[in-house]
Amino acid sequence: MLTITREQARQFVLLKQGLLGKHRFIGKNGAFQYVRQAGCIQYDPVDVCGKNAELTLQSRVKGFTKQTLHDLLYLDRLLVDYSDKELSIWPSEDWPFFSGYRERSKALSRTFAGIPDLEEKAIAYIRENGPVSSDTLPIEGTIFWHSSMHWSGHWDRESQAARSVLEQLYTDGVLLIHHKAGSRKFYDLAEKYLPAGLLAAPNPCPDEASWLAWRVKRRIGAVGLLWNRRSDAWLGIDMTPEQREAAFRRLEKERTITAVQVEGLRFPIFMMSEDIPLLESVLSGQVPPVARLEFLAPLDPMLWDRNLIEALWDYRYSWEIYTPVAKRKYGYYVLPMLCGDRFVGRIEPKADKKTKALTVRNVWFEPGVRQTKKLSALIDKAVQRLAKFNGCEVQRSFTAPSP
Repeated sequence: MLTITREQARQFVLLKQGLLGKHRFIGKNGAFQYVRQAGCIQYDPVDVCGKNAELTLQSRVKGFTKQTLHDLLYLDRLLVDYSDKELSIWPSEDWPFFSGYRERSKALSRTFAGIPDLEEKAIAYIRENGPVSSDTLPIEGTIFWHSSMHWSGHWDRESQAARSVLEQLYTDGVLLIHHKAGSRKFYDLAEKYLPAGLLAAPNPCPDEASWLAWRVKRRIGAVGLLWNRRSDAWLGIDMTPEQREAAFRRLEKERTITAVQVEGLRFPIFMMSEDIPLLESVLSGQVPPVARLEFLAPLDPMLWDRNLIEALWDYRYSWEIYTPVAKRKYGYYVLPMLCGDRFVGRIEPKADKKTKALTVRNVWFEPGVRQTKKLSALIDKAVQRLAKFNGCEVQRSFTAPSP
């Protein structure tokens, strides 16, 4: 087993992520290629200075705009909104792999009294009238139902019938999200937008074990390096520790993944075997000298295993959005700051859509980080980019004090 230093591991992950040196991912195609590499990026509707999926791409893709992601989802249909690592965005070409999700959802829908009749009505109306939201679908009343998107248990609750039937058909794969207007989702028939061959394609994985192995491989590729331990990186994959262990053994036996030992870490870490040339470039010293400073999204794929990030970088990040105010160490929506191959701190920006102003509420530096004019200039440039990304002007930026 190859042994590498923590510095080499950090550089490898950052090069894989397109966060070190010149941009690897450029424009719309670059955004699509990054999502393909990651398998999925998490979607969260909170928009303080951009939604999580948008911030994930903004940090990596040169020339990326919010419209870029909109077009990939709702015009080009190269990406879809669906469940994976919780609510996610992933390549539509992976549709066949999630047939098990849809079959399970359809089976569950039959356990709710009244849903089949409502589904027929909704499909007929959408076929004739086009995209609808829960506010425009003419189905009234309530029904006892719960979303099967996360399949975390069975409980019934009374909910709006129109919303319930649309979400059920969405998880069944009959509908997809046509577009969003703010937080409102508009649905239409999947058959109108995805190729018939793709919709009808069988799952390429012949059994549950091979499907779990595919998903484990996908998550390893998303992070870059990942260990076989309990982790938030596995969220959305319904598997036991024994099943995860079997998936790792299978992938290693097939030589799809390769184990490396990082100096100072107790457990081996795994990488995609196809990335060995990238690691070799790091080991030979071919690391780009270009200094970049990026703000990472709270649910960025690179951060999916917070314990691994701490082990490699000595940096502990916690998204405090759901932490009670009195218990927050930093703030409501704070982003990690990455400069070169190290985390230098975190920042709390807020974009005001009404005034078109972006304000930096606070910046926290990591211990030992020198607050130089150069670092201050890099932060200011990143803030300006974030402001432009949100259609804002910078109202108050940050200037580091003299060292």
